[in-house]
Amino acid sequence: MAGTIKRKLTSKALEGLVNTPPTEDVYDTELPGFHVRPSRRGLTFRLYYRTRTGRQRVLTLGRYGTLTAAQARKGATEALAIVAQGGDPRAEIEGARADAERQQQQTIRAYLNGPYAVTQRRKKDGAATLRRIYNAFADWLDRPMYEISRADIERWQGEREAKGEAYTTSKRSLGALKTMLAHAADRKVIPANPLARINLQRPAMTEEAMAEQGSQRRYLEDDEVKALFSGLEAYQERKRAQRRSSRSHGKPYLPDLDGVAYVDHVMPWLLTMYYTGLRPGDLFGLRWEHVNLDFRTIRKVVEKTAHYRPEPTTFPLSTPAVDVLRAWHRLQGKPKTGHVFPSGRNGKRMSDTAMQRPWATVRKLAGLPDDLQLYTLRHNFASQLVMAGIDLLTVSRLMGHTDIQTTIEYYAHLRPDHSRDAVEVFAKRTHFVEEGCQQAG
Repeated sequence: MAGTIKRKLTSKALEGLVNTPPTEDVYDTELPGFHVRPSRRGLTFRLYYRTRTGRQRVLTLGRYGTLTAAQARKGATEALAIVAQGGDPRAEIEGARADAERQQQQTIRAYLNGPYAVTQRRKKDGAATLRRIYNAFADWLDRPMYEISRADIERWQGEREAKGEAYTTSKRSLGALKTMLAHAADRKVIPANPLARINLQRPAMTEEAMAEQGSQRRYLEDDEVKALFSGLEAYQERKRAQRRSSRSHGKPYLPDLDGVAYVDHVMPWLLTMYYTGLRPGDLFGLRWEHVNLDFRTIRKVVEKTAHYRPEPTTFPLSTPAVDVLRAWHRLQGKPKTGHVFPSGRNGKRMSDTAMQRPWATVRKLAGLPDDLQLYTLRHNFASQLVMAGIDLLTVSRLMGHTDIQTTIEYYAHLRPDHSRDAVEVFAKRTHFVEEGCQQAG
């Protein structure tokens, strides 16, 4: 054992060693193996001990100044107690340190900043996904990923609801976290995804919401279609009459609307939705770069699913849809770029609520039900296709659904009853065979 100086290591003795640094280790007279080692940086408390196998090891307890003499002596005493029981205090400390480091690597923050950030930066909306997790789960960032439980999610959902957050927003945030945990589990960073089978509790729908949903999930009857087109014409005529009045009462500089196909964006916007079934968001975001009138297509990224399906989808256009867009294109001066339906105020994208008031006006002029939602035009597009016998896979693609199960869930009940026709074909075939056998007999 190196060093021969022995002294009871008290605070007073240590202060003397600081003032007059020794040239070798100084051992405590009472606790075997407990000593201080001098260096340029000061005195360090250490402990020599032997393991059960006879191996001599040294445990560094800490530096004098950070630890007092009493604290270092207590640490040495506890370490020797572990040795007496056949343990190895240094191995236990190193194991605890390794566990702490491993847990640190398994925290949400560490994984977001490390492996998952690398993965997400390769994706178009990856940065947004990382921000979503950071913001939605800010209080959990320093927790190990494998510790997140169902109870945590239930409390989190309650807190988000109390703040007025929409269920769909919370669902997207939880989905982002679950995807990250699945990524970590797949790479063996954590044993398994603790949220793999955990979903949010859907809030109960109010009677008003259920009535609204019921009105949306329907198609237009023939008389309603006629009323809709009449309402659109009435809207246009009202705008033309207002313009004629303005021009004749001191504003002759305003453009004449009597000779144009569309007085503003309302009729072409609604007709485009009617003939394509596009979601309102995709119409608000539609640009002339997406439209090819010669090839009769719209090719754009579906906004609702852009966060996990960033590739563009091609939608074919019917002749009436092409006619509407071609006429509107001419009225706009045949632009090559920019929004198809820009805001009248700033020429940029219209707000998500921009069509609520115009739709209410058209609906009233048409005499349509007050609860008829704008989204019904999209559902009507799909419903009419299904009732006409178009296969569900084609309808699913035209609707921009990422999963045909969505199409089946909402529209399969509208299919013609082909199953009855099928069994009748079988019955007729069987009857034909029976008659042949009877004639042969």
